[in-house]
Amino acid sequence: MKGLLLRLSALDADAATAVRVIAHFEALLGGALDPVSLTRSTAGLAGCAAGLELPDGRTARFGPDGAALAGAPGRVSGRVDLEPAGRVWLERPGAPGPFDELVLEWMAIAARVLAGRPRPARTPRAADPALVELVLSGREAVEDRARALRLLGLAPEAPLRVVAVAGAPGAGAGSDAGVDAGVEAVALLGRGALRGTVRVARVGSLGAVLVQRPGGASGGCASGTASPAAELRAAMRERARDRSAARRPAHGTRVGIGGGADPLDAHASWAQARSALRFAVAGAPEEAVADHDELGPVTLLADIPVERLRAQPDVRRLGELAHGERGGQTGQGGELLAALAAFCRTGSLRQAAAELHLHHSSVAARLAHVEKELGWRLRDPQDRFRAHLALYALRLAGDGTG
Repeated sequence: MKGLLLRLSALDADAATAVRVIAHFEALLGGALDPVSLTRSTAGLAGCAAGLELPDGRTARFGPDGAALAGAPGRVSGRVDLEPAGRVWLERPGAPGPFDELVLEWMAIAARVLAGRPRPARTPRAADPALVELVLSGREAVEDRARALRLLGLAPEAPLRVVAVAGAPGAGAGSDAGVDAGVEAVALLGRGALRGTVRVARVGSLGAVLVQRPGGASGGCASGTASPAAELRAAMRERARDRSAARRPAHGTRVGIGGGADPLDAHASWAQARSALRFAVAGAPEEAVADHDELGPVTLLADIPVERLRAQPDVRRLGELAHGERGGQTGQGGELLAALAAFCRTGSLRQAAAELHLHHSSVAARLAHVEKELGWRLRDPQDRFRAHLALYALRLAGDGTG
């Protein structure tokens, strides 16, 4: 966690804050916890007054300077209710801070522990990379993988999915592709984006996320492991909105989701996640998150050698268009491909325009240019399928923009 925080501080202030919040409460939960220390430290962390009422009647309220506060709460800017009674809250004179929701969520987790209630399994946790690598290995002994799963807080008998996260290339000085992948995974999941038990670690150049859903079927059946694709896309949209509001550039995060698997065969889901990741492209969440199950037979393209994909005429011409070597649209290749991808996926000009936040006439003009250069009629389902297949192949070949 310490090393992750150091990388976060250099790369992304938002991500650094998210992980500091998680690390703060993880440290509290690992030590001697009491209502006073929880409330006082939360107030200092949030920079505003914080309060706590437990179901058994214990209360605490402190200011950001560590001084105890008497009387009724001031303006409650955010709160989380406890079951069967009680609550935790923050007091700000203005709007809630950008990380107040995360602070309150973790404060409530700690309060439930104080109240003698089990800690919910949905909270993401930075895991020991060595244990995660052991779980994802198909070569280690079964008993060693089972032990690693238990040490991670995962059930060896309940199905899980593995998610691969890649960060933006060149995220910092001296960095390479995916150097901040662990950072991106924690930042993306730091607000509890996924239901279930979630463990995050950096494995090689990628962030590896193990997801085990509550109520998953036993005996290796994958039916209890619903895909987290929708939740991850929603989390990416929320993060993009936050960065846009703060006028910061968007991240080039990409996500690949593996299929449900028996935990002792997690290496199979990990392989599928990395395969799906090759189909993901930075940008709209619908394109940045690729689900192996959703891709279906398209994943067979990943078995074709890259040289053969690049040599295919449609793929070659689309690559030339993407790089401004065709049609005189220098610097606009990424925009053309984004419009083409959105239209191929939705089949609707207006839906594609809404997704890209453009007027439909702008999207129509870009598609007309693609049709002219590639000789396709995108309203024809067969040509649209051909274009979509060429897009996938271009991504696998690594010749696309973005």
